[in-house]
Amino acid sequence: MFPQWIIEKKRDGHELSEEDIRWFINGYARDEIPDYQMAAMAMAIFLRGMTPREIAILTDAMMRSGDLVDTSTIKKPKVDKHSTGGIGDKVSLILAPLAACFDIAVPMISGRGLGITGGTLDKLESIPGYRTDLSEKEFLSVIEKCGCSIIGQTARLAPADKKLYALRDVTGTVPSIALITASIMCKKLAEGIDSLILDVKCGRAAFMKNRDDARSLAMSMVNVGREMGKGMAALLTDMNQPLGRTAGNALEVVESIETLMGRGPKDLTDLTVAFAVQMISLANPEADAEKADQECRKKLQDGTAFAKFREMVSLHGGEIAAIDHPALLPQASTKHAVTAARSGFVADVNAEAMGRAVVVLGGGRAKTDDHVDPAVGISGIVKIGEQVEHDQPIMIVHANNSTRLAEALQLLEGAVTVGDSPAKLSPLILETIT
Repeated sequence: MFPQWIIEKKRDGHELSEEDIRWFINGYARDEIPDYQMAAMAMAIFLRGMTPREIAILTDAMMRSGDLVDTSTIKKPKVDKHSTGGIGDKVSLILAPLAACFDIAVPMISGRGLGITGGTLDKLESIPGYRTDLSEKEFLSVIEKCGCSIIGQTARLAPADKKLYALRDVTGTVPSIALITASIMCKKLAEGIDSLILDVKCGRAAFMKNRDDARSLAMSMVNVGREMGKGMAALLTDMNQPLGRTAGNALEVVESIETLMGRGPKDLTDLTVAFAVQMISLANPEADAEKADQECRKKLQDGTAFAKFREMVSLHGGEIAAIDHPALLPQASTKHAVTAARSGFVADVNAEAMGRAVVVLGGGRAKTDDHVDPAVGISGIVKIGEQVEHDQPIMIVHANNSTRLAEALQLLEGAVTVGDSPAKLSPLILETIT
């Protein structure tokens, strides 16, 4: 078999066999197939697409290119969640401990921020001492003890995906539904989970800008998961305005703690609870959704979920004092209030502009090896529909560098639009796919 024969087959619009796909991915993972041939294959897939069967085989081949986490010692239902990323999206920090309160194991392998999208690992690493690089043995031990653990991807987890992802980034093949699906699902399914809930974000600050594309990606991932014997569900969620009232690593940890103690913003609380209910339903199909919703909110209010988060942080080496007293988390040297230019009602909050501002402040990455400043970001962000007065603060910018602050303020100019009457709110959850 020769790589070019398989490339030509896909180029001409034919369905690849299981042998074709596995041989090609295994050869690429072993450096037997060069980047230029993988790039040609990626472009052929981008142009011709793949059937659900092909995508499932591709996902499985990429998943098996490296180590698989053996979770057989964990007897509880194992459920995880993945988000396609957004501004202010700190749901995972709240959801993992909340779901673990319901006799569910949550083995969560997360990523770092790149571009304007924040990363769960960067947020957790703003907690002094928190380790995201646990060994598999340590990872499983934490899950056994408290029910949840959030770590980063190891070098041996889906290495074919790591190589292919970098190649897609420079060959114009990132937007392929087939390749996005395989990239996300191969890493998630390597965790040894039983079920997966997906948050597919849609809007100007999301990877998928329109609802049809978001639905196509969600359906593709759900179909692959089902094909591979996993319980699956997906929510399409709005990402036109930031989620919650903060964007920036330590600031989002503070808001997560507030939410875990029942004092979080409504949109963040409601979305987290919606995902927790889906996770409970995947773990126990007989569960009553309305009752599960009530129980989730109760565990946020009575401190049960916060106690679980505290336990997880401690088992990861994090300083509990910084959880109990969030003022001990990294703090920026400058806090600059942006005020409303007029009185009225908030008509629009540009999440994309805010994401770019956080990156400029140093809270995100332009390149994978960039240093992230955990203290910078934006807090006190107003929400669409709220009434504001002239000169009222509509956001607080946290900065450690005056030049970066000035550049961020330029990006934020006009990010909040104030009108004369309340704007019509888009639903937070646009669609549920089960």
